Order: sequence, then structure tokens, then C-alpha cells
Amino acid sequence: MEFELFKFSANIKRDIFLKDPESSQLGTSIISKGIDLINVIGFEEFNFRKLSQHIGTTEATVYRYFENKHKLLLYVTSWYWCWVEYQLVLHNTNINEAERRLKNAVKVLSVPIDGHYADINLQNLFNIICSESCKSYLIKNVDDLNKYGVYHNYKKIVFIISDIVMTMNPTYRYPHMLVTTIIEGIHHQKYFAEHLPSLTDKIDEPNYLVNFYYQLALTSINHK
Repeated sequence: MEFELFKFSANIKRDIFLKDPESSQLGTSIISKGIDLINVIGFEEFNFRKLSQHIGTTEATVYRYFENKHKLLLYVTSWYWCWVEYQLVLHNTNINEAERRLKNAVKVLSVPIDGHYADINLQNLFNIICSESCKSYLIKNVDDLNKYGVYHNYKKIVFIISDIVMTMNPTYRYPHMLVTTIIEGIHHQKYFAEHLPSLTDKIDEPNYLVNFYYQLALTSINHK
């Protein structure tokens, strides 16, 4: 499925990359093929030598765009959060009911889109978010990276959904905690269902994660 009716542009902090990948066909190939390769072999086994061989260029050329593979992961995860923001706008435009907006947000976070945007395989990207995205911030130098705003796109999603929560209950004390619990929980449960099924309850219905986290959110928000 190609998304041609609406314009999408990823707003990613320049501190993440050395040369904007969107400035050239090779740069966009580094991103799209990098996503595909990480999805197949995992982030631990991924490196720029393998990526350069995969796309038919030199390792030095890849390094002109990104300082290291962690910066590439930061770019990929930031791109995903930009995409989530775009989807939230599409799903919640002209919807005033806060509970419906919250459920739409949980659905956007839970259900991967089967298709491509430009050259990016969205299913592969979602797989990486579930299995690898925590490696973008569970690192020793997270504070230094945070000073440069490289986690801005993730934070923005948390703020957007937290505002919906506060609309539902202005006295609720834990909106950001709730939203990050939902986001990270969805990623973990997707990963557990695929690799460690005894740690989760995978139900044979397409929206089981949407239903679980939406009900969890409602219970928490409305708790006296």
C-alpha cells in the first residue's frame, strides 16, 4: 500500500546524522536497506560493512552519512516516531471525543501498517521498533544525547497522547508514566509473543493489544 493522499516529512534532529539521508538516492537507500538488514540479522550483528555490501557501495560512503550504527538506529527510530505523529493526525482529525482519540492512539501504536512509504518497509520498521528501539536510549551516554534533543520525536508522541489523557481527567497524576508504559508495553508484548510466548497472553484476535492497553488506560485514568 502506498500513501499518496497526504504529504509526510520526517523532522529529524541534524545532530543524529552527518549528511541528510533524504538529500540523495543513496542516502534513502542506506535507510531503507538498513531497516531491512537490521530486521533480518538484528542490531548486534549489523554493521556498516554488511550494509555497504547489501546496497552495493563502500563502507566509507555509509560513514559520510552516519558516525556509527547507533546514530543510524537513532535516525530510524526517530523516523518511526515522526510517522506515528503523522498517523495520529490522520486518525484523530475532526474527532473531539477524548476516549475515541485515546483508543485511536493506542491502535496506531499497536497495529503495524502492512506496506511501504517511499522505499521504507513499514512492517520491518515496526519489527525493529519492537525488538531494537530500547537500544537507542538504554545506553551510558543517554544524558549527553538527550542534551542535543535526539529523543525529541519520541517525547513529542508522549506529550501528544498525555494531553489526551489529561483531557479525559485533568486531575490524573501520571499521564506521561501511563503513556510510556503503554508504548513500551506494546513493544515488549509484541516481542514476547514472537519469541518468549510464556511471558505474555497472545489471544487469537487482531486487536488484543489495543483492547488490553485501552482498558488498562481507562481503568487507570478513571481510578478514584
